Amino acid sequence: MEEVKATNLLDDEGWQLVVKAGRRRSATYGFLARLYRVEVDEEFLHELKEMRFPAKTGNDLMDEGYRAISAYLGKPLAGMELELRIDYVRAFIGDGTDGTSAAYPFESVYTSEKHLRMQDARDEVLAIYRSEGLNKCEDWHDDEDHLALELEFMQFLCDKMADAVEANDEARAFELLATQNGFLNAHLCNWVPLMNDDMRKLAKTGLYKGLASLTEGYLEMEQELLEELVSDETEEDAEKPLAATDGGTHE
Repeated sequence: MEEVKATNLLDDEGWQLVVKAGRRRSATYGFLARLYRVEVDEEFLHELKEMRFPAKTGNDLMDEGYRAISAYLGKPLAGMELELRIDYVRAFIGDGTDGTSAAYPFESVYTSEKHLRMQDARDEVLAIYRSEGLNKCEDWHDDEDHLALELEFMQFLCDKMADAVEANDEARAFELLATQNGFLNAHLCNWVPLMNDDMRKLAKTGLYKGLASLTEGYLEMEQELLEELVSDETEEDAEKPLAATDGGTHE
């Protein structure tokens, strides 16, 4: 990961905005991770139908995704849970006979020559998780380069950065920003857009088609944000992007 020097460019109010944006970014990563981790169950479906999504985020793909998700969730509830369970299997599991029948949510599938699971990408992300003191949860039975786990790692980093700011540890906060930037580019933006393209082709419901666009758009915004924040040339503008970009809220 690249080194980021701590600075005193932000005043107390600026750092408060950093914390607020970090928590919002964490919530968005958590929201996306939940949708990829497992099928939508009855409880989560009711939560989704109560959510209100932003109309304008500043990113066309995100706006497209939120519109598709909102339109789908506005439909009658009857039969929706079953429809979503079927679509989850169609989009992410397929028939399991090859690497092309579904949008398999594993980095190795999209980055290895033979499109196989448990390849170099899995080993790389596992080493990164461990470097931040994380170990595999007992209830997680899938590969460590599953998209849900990679998104949850970004969620973890966002929260840890906000914690560091609240503890007045600016050096650690900037270090965590660098870690986020490196992980995003090396282990999310390198393959997720390809998977999202497959999702749009395979999914039938507006929720999963919308999720593909929402995810791709959010990663675009995150890439722009983090590249600015770790750039020496834009340090003087650090307060603005930290406070301004959080991907919207889900209430």
